[in-house]
Amino acid sequence: MDTNILMESGTNELEVLEFTIGNNHYGINVAKVREIVPYAPVTPVPHAHECVEGIFMPRDTMITVINLARVIKAQESDDTRNDMFIITNFNKLNVGFHVHKVLGIHRISWADIITPDKTISTADTAISTGIVKIDNKLIIILDFESIVSNINPETGLKVSDVEKLGTRERCDSPIVMAEDSPLLTKLIMDSLHKAGYSDVTACPNGQACWDLLTMLRDNGSYNEKVKCIITDIEMPLMDGHRLTKLIKEDERLKNIPVIIFSSLIDDQMRAKGTSLGADEQLSKPEIGQLVSVIDRLIAK
Repeated sequence: MDTNILMESGTNELEVLEFTIGNNHYGINVAKVREIVPYAPVTPVPHAHECVEGIFMPRDTMITVINLARVIKAQESDDTRNDMFIITNFNKLNVGFHVHKVLGIHRISWADIITPDKTISTADTAISTGIVKIDNKLIIILDFESIVSNINPETGLKVSDVEKLGTRERCDSPIVMAEDSPLLTKLIMDSLHKAGYSDVTACPNGQACWDLLTMLRDNGSYNEKVKCIITDIEMPLMDGHRLTKLIKEDERLKNIPVIIFSSLIDDQMRAKGTSLGADEQLSKPEIGQLVSVIDRLIAK
């Protein structure tokens, strides 16, 4: 699929692929999409999760297929001849998502994406990262990381790697994190606390993080209140690339280490993060590696 995934650095924009399940419209960040292929019969896997439809193997690559209708408790297709597979790559995984129709791509600003409130988004049940209105249609941006993590938690964060670090000394160095997924926020904070980092402040998106940083900058307490910043890339209102750009262009904040911790890290995204001044970039499953990088940056 020909898309403009690597857009201008720090513009706070993304491309959303719109698709349907039944009569409802959903979206996925094009940066996660490898290709779109017509529906094909899959091979069921015994004792697999109920949302796993099966596996298929195009071009010698085995792809696990998740039936999105089952995930969102919607009616499945009676006739699959026009259905599609959205083949994704994130968290170092290739996963196919069975959808009913693929409608097209929209380039939008993260500022136009509304964050779901707590009545429909909690740490345990959230599968939506935002809602956007396009052509008088509400498109729900699904949290594909949470969907996959709910099926197998180790695909979202390798929290077992933190246990392997053993007993560690308590560290009071303050860390600020920007992450929009309630589930991943909880998992990351729990993992950092287990690793000894007791002072972690979570912000639900890049804009909230930037607001906090500028407040600390303006009152002169940023040197004491922030020793390291961790940011996701995909977030409503302001994404992690825009946040990194703003931090690194600010004369007082630019020396604070910024770690981009995202499921989207590939060669293109790494080049983009480097151009914006990110100190480190890690793929989201590697929570143990994240702790090691924080150790090194804070010590430096």
